[in-house]
Amino acid sequence: MSRPRVVIRDGAAADLASWCGEAGYGRLLIIADSRTRAALGAAVEEALRAAGLAARSVVLDFPEVQADAHAILEVILSLDAADQALVAVGSGTITDITRFVSHRAGLPFVSVPTAPSVDGFPSPGSPLIVRGIKMTAAAHPPVAIFADLAVLCSAPRAMLAAGFGDMLGKITSVADWKLASLLWDLPFDGKIAGRCMDAAHGCMDAADEIASAGPRGVQKLLEALLESGFCMLDFGSSLPASGAEHHLSHFWEMKLLSEGRPAILHGSKVGAATVLVAGLYQRLRQVSRADAAAMLRAVRRPSADDEMRLIRQAYGPAADQVARTQASFLEMTDPGWERLARKIEGCWESILEIAREVPDPQEIARLLKRVGGPSTVEELGLPDSWGRQAISAAHYLRNHFTVVKLLRMLGGGESGIIGREEARK
Repeated sequence: MSRPRVVIRDGAAADLASWCGEAGYGRLLIIADSRTRAALGAAVEEALRAAGLAARSVVLDFPEVQADAHAILEVILSLDAADQALVAVGSGTITDITRFVSHRAGLPFVSVPTAPSVDGFPSPGSPLIVRGIKMTAAAHPPVAIFADLAVLCSAPRAMLAAGFGDMLGKITSVADWKLASLLWDLPFDGKIAGRCMDAAHGCMDAADEIASAGPRGVQKLLEALLESGFCMLDFGSSLPASGAEHHLSHFWEMKLLSEGRPAILHGSKVGAATVLVAGLYQRLRQVSRADAAAMLRAVRRPSADDEMRLIRQAYGPAADQVARTQASFLEMTDPGWERLARKIEGCWESILEIAREVPDPQEIARLLKRVGGPSTVEELGLPDSWGRQAISAAHYLRNHFTVVKLLRMLGGGESGIIGREEARK
């Protein structure tokens, strides 16, 4: 896929209007919510009209906007047969709604971020909530991204901290990706993994600048988020930037939704989840090859019935849909389990090398606190038990081999190698 044009500067709305005119997009539908409309959407509409373009807006004025069927239908009903392109003015949720609708309508879309809070702006996939399950639907990236730096700097500090948390998640997502390549034969690209890690480390080095919300720090954060998105775009999936930390975040999001509780910023959840997952890698580093071999010999393959019982307990009515993603695990035979166990034992030194690349959870928590982001389940405003529940059940959401799956192979659980302490950090 070709990359979108990217413009990051003060007054980017004027650049957007000029570019749309040159691209031949004479009729545009702007999608925003009430807050992003006030922050930039109205100015974008004015700039487009001043450039002689026909622009109109649909404002998703819900108490809580989510990328679900309700919001998607609202946008679809606002489409006109003469529309030539869509413009998403907002952060992750507005972009995902617009990306999906534009893809299904066969129209290009332009992303106009209002906060550097997520890495999904250039992504080819659209995370949606479908029947209570967080899933990624096929979509397409924007044809251009126009980011007004002054608007980004004035975004709520919590959204900057969320973007920073999303970037810290690349530390564990890349580690999980390496594990999946080593043990589960998922495709891997070392160059893209390196790019993703460089972007994450760049944010870590710029934590003080990002915390100050000045133009230099905010631009660095957005550029890193875009680079993470480009890594997914170039690879063709979310594997470079989404591992166990994102599975935990999705699990919490689904529980909040099922209980009718307010949503929490995606990157905030990812940041706190990254602390938990880094704690699992820290524990993994303490396991010798001899101990790992003994653990692997002691653990028997869990039965499909037992796994389904756990899935039903965690996901209720959505259990069958979740289970379909786990077919390769649920249908694993005893010989298949044994082969995987022997592979883990034979690769143990390589596994430890991967684990050593993950910083201690205390360091990740320190960085999150530096930018004002939550670093624990409790600081997210969630019950302490949700940390343990997520580690036990969130890995069922994707067919991915992460550190959580590995620790289950070693007898992980609340009383095992994972332990209650790690889930409470």
